[in-house]
Amino acid sequence: MKILAVTSCPTGIAHTYMAAEALEQAAQEKGYKIKTETRGSVGVENELTAEEIAAADAIVLAIDTAVPMERFEGKKLVTVGVADALQKSSELIDQALKAPAYSTGRNTDNKEADLKTKQSTERKGPYKHLMNGVSFMIPFVVAGGIAIALSFLIGGYIGFQEEGTLAAYLMGIGGTGGFGLMIPILAGYIAYSIADRPGLAVGMIGGSVATQINAGFLGAIIAGFMAGYVVEAMKKYIKLPKNLQGIMPVLIIPVFGSLIVGLSFFYIIGGPAAAINTAMNDFLTGMEGSSAAVLGLIIGLMMAFDMGGPLNKAAYAFGTGTLVAGTGSAVMAAVMAAGMVPPIGLALATFVFKNKFTAAERESGKSALVLGISFITEGAIPFAAADPVRVIPSIMAGAGVTGALSMIFNATLSVPHGGIFVFFAVENLGMYLVSILVGSLVSAALVGFLKKPVETVQSLKAAQ
Repeated sequence: MKILAVTSCPTGIAHTYMAAEALEQAAQEKGYKIKTETRGSVGVENELTAEEIAAADAIVLAIDTAVPMERFEGKKLVTVGVADALQKSSELIDQALKAPAYSTGRNTDNKEADLKTKQSTERKGPYKHLMNGVSFMIPFVVAGGIAIALSFLIGGYIGFQEEGTLAAYLMGIGGTGGFGLMIPILAGYIAYSIADRPGLAVGMIGGSVATQINAGFLGAIIAGFMAGYVVEAMKKYIKLPKNLQGIMPVLIIPVFGSLIVGLSFFYIIGGPAAAINTAMNDFLTGMEGSSAAVLGLIIGLMMAFDMGGPLNKAAYAFGTGTLVAGTGSAVMAAVMAAGMVPPIGLALATFVFKNKFTAAERESGKSALVLGISFITEGAIPFAAADPVRVIPSIMAGAGVTGALSMIFNATLSVPHGGIFVFFAVENLGMYLVSILVGSLVSAALVGFLKKPVETVQSLKAAQ
């Protein structure tokens, strides 16, 4: 059997490659040949060729973002999120071999198979569209945020105002460049996920309008979804003669779609969206004491619960939405700190409570530490998969404590990723480190307390 797979998570950092590894291992155990295309942060790797697709017996798509689908026309195919590929990779391969042939809708001979495949592909719906926008937005936010942080590092918090200086140029790259494009990119690629290429221009223009009226992150999301569904409706209901169909994607859709979305924002949607965005930012800025602690606690629990899954990515997207050019975010700081805790806490546990872990797990602890300090929460997944009942509550507790402490200490962060490599962009760094250390110790202690020694577990299994 020849199996093909495509994996793609919103950030393209860890889940993409872990899902690929899980599918490859499951296929090898079954004696099947497999090739996996990964669509990660460095781009498309190991891309599937037309010849390989034609020769494949089945295809598994473990994706949380939009990928080109037309190439799979007529092939047995199953579509799930990347988290499913980690948890049940063997079952997915079996399902793919029994799946109906995929149809893009051009061939309507098998309506039942088309319906089943469409339901499978769209199961994640709005979440997948949102995460597609977030995945394309993140590099702009990271590049912009680090450039802004370097501007502050070199020129201080007012140095960028002096024209012609390095600090001013860095602020131009980060603020006007990276952060200036953040909202249009988010809106554009949400629309792209919904309506494919014709939605991109309409979504980006809608996002630009959202920026002009200060509707921010919320406005970008509204503009992206509105643009996507407006373009879909135009594709469905506007029918031109065949000799004029070529002008649809280059004239009719971008012009009329942009006018519909843009004018809707200026006259109807923009005012309320901007008011909500401003109120939310004012509320977050003014949070302190117990209210800040509660928010940090919730953020921490979400970051640790599924370690890169929907709740984790929802908290991360919320954090990036609070970033503003030239201003650090307490919420983003809490998100990153809480996301670092699960793998760091588990790594500490493997060092301190060696009798509670196998030799392979102790070795994995070294990798988990590196991933944790780099803010890759997915480093905790192997431990959680092996013992979810004990591990997940432990890392949630530690991450929740860290999130709450980070907010209480009013630590702020001006970049959305990087772990220890961007600590120069943290305000109140000393207490920020304390919050991460305390949460990691809490998680490590709970794991050590709850887990049974390896010998005891092996004895119980042998007795059964």
